[in-house]
Amino acid sequence: MLRRWVQHLKAAGFVVTVEETSNLQVVRKRLRVPADLAACHTAEVDGYVLEGHVPAVAVRRLLDKRPVAIGLAVPGMPAGSPGMEGGAPQPYDIVLFGASGRQTFMRAVGAEDVG
Repeated sequence: MLRRWVQHLKAAGFVVTVEETSNLQVVRKRLRVPADLAACHTAEVDGYVLEGHVPAVAVRRLLDKRPVAIGLAVPGMPAGSPGMEGGAPQPYDIVLFGASGRQTFMRAVGAEDVG
C-alpha cells in the first residue's frame, strides 16, 4: 500500500523520502492529526501533513492554494485510491483539517478529482 502510494506521488513529480517507524501514533500526535482521520501512513509536504491515500492531484491543489490548515486526510483505505488500486474504485472525500475545523477539500474516484 505505502509503496504504491509513494510510486503514485513520484509519478506525479514529487520527490519522496520514506522513513519507517514502529510508532506512527507519536508522529501523528506531533503533527496534530486527529485520531478519527488516522489512516495507514502519514507524510509531510512543504509545511502540510498528508494522512492516508491522498492523491497527487489533491496535494498539488493544496500547494497551489496554500489554505490555512494542518493538512489533508483520506480516512480509512478507500478502494481505488492511490495505493489501494484493484477492485471497483469508490468515491471518497479528501478532508482539509486544521485549527478551525475540517471540511471536504475535494472528492475523488481513484486518483481523479470529481469535484
